[in-house]
Amino acid sequence: MLFQFHAISCVELNSEVNYEYYAFLSLNGYYVTIQIRQTFIYYEEEFSFFFLLPFMQNFTKAGEQDAVRCNTRANLIRRGCKENEIISPLNKLNIAKDDPLSASENGQVVQMRPQKIDLDLRPGLPVSFNVSFKAAEGHPVDLYYLMDLSYSMKDDLANVKVLGTDLFAALRKITNHARIGFGAFVDKTVLPYTNTNKEKLLKPCDENDQQCQAAFGYRHVLSLTPNKNDFEAEVKKQFISGNLDSPEGSLDAMMQAAVCEDKIGWNSNSTRLIVLTTDAGFHMAGDGKLAGILEPNDEQCHMENNLYVKSTEMDYPSVGQLATQLEKNRIQTIFAVTQNVESVYKELSKMIPKSEVGVLSSDSKNVVELIEKAYNALSSKVTITHDSLPENVRVVYRPICSHGEKSENQGVCDQVRVGDEVIFEITVTADLCMENKFFTISPRGIKDTLTVTINTTCKCQCDTAGPIGDPHPHCNNSGSISCGICRCNKGHVGQFCNCKIGDKDEHTLRASCQKDNGTECEGRGDCVCGRCECHNTDSGSQYYGPYCECDDDHCEKFQNQQCGGKGKCKCGKCDCNPGFEGSACQCKTSDEACRTINNSVCNGRGSCKCNQCECRGGYQRPHCLECPGCTDPCQTKVNCIECLGFESGPFKKNCSEACKTISSKIVEKFTFTSKECKQKDSEGCWMTFKLVQLVGEDNYEAEIRKQRECPPPPNFIAIIGGSIAAVALIGILLLMLIKLLLYMKDLKEFKKFENEKKKSKWAEVRHHSELFVQTEIAVTHFRLVSLDSDCVVVLVSC
Repeated sequence: MLFQFHAISCVELNSEVNYEYYAFLSLNGYYVTIQIRQTFIYYEEEFSFFFLLPFMQNFTKAGEQDAVRCNTRANLIRRGCKENEIISPLNKLNIAKDDPLSASENGQVVQMRPQKIDLDLRPGLPVSFNVSFKAAEGHPVDLYYLMDLSYSMKDDLANVKVLGTDLFAALRKITNHARIGFGAFVDKTVLPYTNTNKEKLLKPCDENDQQCQAAFGYRHVLSLTPNKNDFEAEVKKQFISGNLDSPEGSLDAMMQAAVCEDKIGWNSNSTRLIVLTTDAGFHMAGDGKLAGILEPNDEQCHMENNLYVKSTEMDYPSVGQLATQLEKNRIQTIFAVTQNVESVYKELSKMIPKSEVGVLSSDSKNVVELIEKAYNALSSKVTITHDSLPENVRVVYRPICSHGEKSENQGVCDQVRVGDEVIFEITVTADLCMENKFFTISPRGIKDTLTVTINTTCKCQCDTAGPIGDPHPHCNNSGSISCGICRCNKGHVGQFCNCKIGDKDEHTLRASCQKDNGTECEGRGDCVCGRCECHNTDSGSQYYGPYCECDDDHCEKFQNQQCGGKGKCKCGKCDCNPGFEGSACQCKTSDEACRTINNSVCNGRGSCKCNQCECRGGYQRPHCLECPGCTDPCQTKVNCIECLGFESGPFKKNCSEACKTISSKIVEKFTFTSKECKQKDSEGCWMTFKLVQLVGEDNYEAEIRKQRECPPPPNFIAIIGGSIAAVALIGILLLMLIKLLLYMKDLKEFKKFENEKKKSKWAEVRHHSELFVQTEIAVTHFRLVSLDSDCVVVLVSC
């Protein structure tokens, strides 16, 4: 089904906003965007909510966009919109729960009203309502006494052990429903905070102190109880402990006391107090790295057998983490500290909501008085604030009291006595459309809450002249009226359903209104029966062109005037008056500044626009005289110089045609002041010439020196003679080398012969020696045999 809408009524914008508005409606997308100064409001609803049905003559004029119907009431009436046709939704406020403020009954009180509000808001329009608060007398109080048991607090512990009666007496002045608990802390039991020697862990105090308990981080001693005897009995069992460094693990202890609700025994309806007593500073997030503890604090309860078991595994909490948990669990803090650390805890108190700092005497004797004074300070200051807000929701608080502070984040009334009723005016604004969003408002440290639920009115309530679907004459009986616009039947389109599309489909018709498959009618008109009907511009003129792509209001400006006041804007481009030129008609038609000394325009190498040269081919302003990036003409024109001056070279046959852009003359001496060129021609001679560029890009005049520097011809006799001598010399050297090699070989053979000869003589001498020896042996043998035959046998055996 194809729907075509037509605006016949009007809607009021928020008249309380000082605005400059611009509106744009997309008829085919059913969405509208309104910009009011810097605030954007998006109504993502079917945009018929803008229009009222009672059918009158069209409010929009020919060519006007439907967005002109969105304006303030005064402007709409001024344009002719009737009062009863103006749609202006108002905010609605419904108090869903409003229990009266009540005194304490069995510990149950109501200190703030109302408790639940439902808001139906118009985006951008604020709504205000009042919230009352009355501090009830006798409201239950839970006080958890958290004490530093490091060795320096030894004398303080002795006084706290007998504190129960006085402390309960002070609380009875405030309420009959008081309970008190006790916890103790020192520091993490790891180096460098505590001596980890086994004996020192068991007894970290001086050797003379017999009553000393083992080192620990945080210990929960007594859950909240209304019995003062239990308090005194448990506290008397406590002994002092010790550690090494001065800062203590107080933030660790406070975090566990805040999140371990069941262990401590916090009452859900009570005023919750933690009283921290110490004479030292505190460790915080990051300090655990000194002991190699890198795991961040997880803000969870880790109590086993009343001890914080993750003390040596998790880092200390940050101040931000502690403040968040204290506020989340409605716990108010009293820092009872000694004079030496007062300034430290006052700075800490600034970052922790609902906290007070009191100076403790050296032996803690004034702790009851300090607690009473701090509680009165806390209870006399009423602070109302909210939790996280939904996106695009703003809340402002205006306290109606004698000592109030207006703020966007909270409302504060100071010096409020018990029983006094104070009022806070709260203003809520939703900037955008939303459904079923909520947030809570509550006094800090008090359980009472106000839940605010927000819905927005982003669809106008309008009636129809008849049942939807009935043909209406305004729609040519081819469609019905819905909230003042025509909803066409199938097969019809147009503002008045006066266009029959036949067999064509919606996509085909709309495609014919799109330029290059872009936006329909360039977003400046409506597609009716496949043709663009253009809107008016802001100045009252009209967009035009087949796709409404043209207008005469958006041309380039010069001196803050369109087309510089020297032309007319036509379809986004300036049509300049005679005598002017430029994209914004900012220049006079003149070439005076482009003229050179030879009366040429830009030396023939560019065009004159806006009385400035626009050079071609790399030439530079102001007159396109030089071209730093161009190739040196000394090299490019060398062939022409050779044929023009010496009738040789590659261009010898067609020199007049190939070199017609160069005029030359042969000279003995140069007259040009340009640089001298020296190039080698095709015959190997050096040509010397000078070039002067004339008007134009490739137009030169040349002076060519008459004489070329040619090398003398070669001496053939010397070359031949030298060659022969060189060959002869090389031959002689080769013969000498061969002779030397033969000599070396003969010498080697001769030495070998001599050695063989010597060996032969020695062999002969040895032969003669052997014969002589044999003769001697023979003779001796003979003699021996002749003398004694037995001996011969023996000699032979030998």
